[in-house]
Amino acid sequence: MGADILFIVLAAIAVLLVVSTVRIVPQARAYNIERFGRYQRTLQPGLNFIIPVVDRVNTKFDLREQVFSSRPQPVITEDNLVVNIDTVLYYQITEPKAAAYEVANYLQAIDQLTVTTLRNVIGGMDLERTLTSREEINTKLRGVLDEATGKWGIRVNRVEIKAIDPPPTIKEAMEKQMRAERDKRAVVLHAEGERQQRILTAEGARQQAILEAQGDQQARILRADGEAQAVERVFQAVHRNNADPKLLAYKYLETLPALANGEGNTFWVIPGELTSAVQNVTRAFAGEAGAASDGGGEHGGDESAGRSERTDELEEGATPELTSGVYGDRASRSAADEAAQSAAEAVESARRAAEAAAAGGTVSDSGIPEQSGGER
Repeated sequence: MGADILFIVLAAIAVLLVVSTVRIVPQARAYNIERFGRYQRTLQPGLNFIIPVVDRVNTKFDLREQVFSSRPQPVITEDNLVVNIDTVLYYQITEPKAAAYEVANYLQAIDQLTVTTLRNVIGGMDLERTLTSREEINTKLRGVLDEATGKWGIRVNRVEIKAIDPPPTIKEAMEKQMRAERDKRAVVLHAEGERQQRILTAEGARQQAILEAQGDQQARILRADGEAQAVERVFQAVHRNNADPKLLAYKYLETLPALANGEGNTFWVIPGELTSAVQNVTRAFAGEAGAASDGGGEHGGDESAGRSERTDELEEGATPELTSGVYGDRASRSAADEAAQSAAEAVESARRAAEAAAAGGTVSDSGIPEQSGGER
């Protein structure tokens, strides 16, 4: 019975010794082994064996990249302003032996080194440059920390400034400055917009005026060319048809009533050429009537003499003139209608004389044609 108990005890001790001999190290981990208090070796990830009681694990390190965020530290700038700077540090342990035996607390050492380096770097910058030169500050910090932590078995991969907090009064001043800058840019942009708008409007008005002037010029040229061609065609038609003075005088008298057709005509003058036109028509038709009759006739001679006397009287008299007086437009229109009626009667008398001459008769004083040698 006693032998069985002893065997069980010895088996348990053997199992414990075997278990304490085996060490399994996870991936991206490193264990420092000491033998009788002296560094022996560093266990790598996987299955490892140590001597129980003689060897022991001193420190365990995580070889992955670590993140360390420091507390905000007060730093004085070159222009004597106190700002609080919060940094973030990314580091990685590359030599577990140096990290365990070269520095007592590497995180505290890195934090203090970061603070001193920040004070040295930012002490040579003003607030404006500090706020706008984060990349420069990060580069200088990483260079100093790499040089110092290299012997500790630690590699600093990146240093980032998480926040820079100036005093509240400086924040208010900066906000006012930024607001003023934005207002200034807004005013400048608005003024530039109005300037461009006025320039474009003036350019558009200038182009419009130029185009309208060119269009008016072309229209006037075309109208002048058309009128010139029309006058030329009329002139050629008249000369080609060889119009006699009778036709020209008749057309002159025919257009005379158009002088009084305008509603605003309060003053108009009968031209002096009217007497010449009437005289030409009268002489022309009277000459035809005398040539067609037998011997001319005493009555026809009297009629021609009477018309000649009236024509002479019209020639000797002053040019008829109508002016607007007390009666205004009504008197001028009545005078124009009477003149038009007189002209029409003269043309009608000339036409009847021509018809009577063609028929072989004579014309009475009233303008009624009579048969020669017969009853009326």
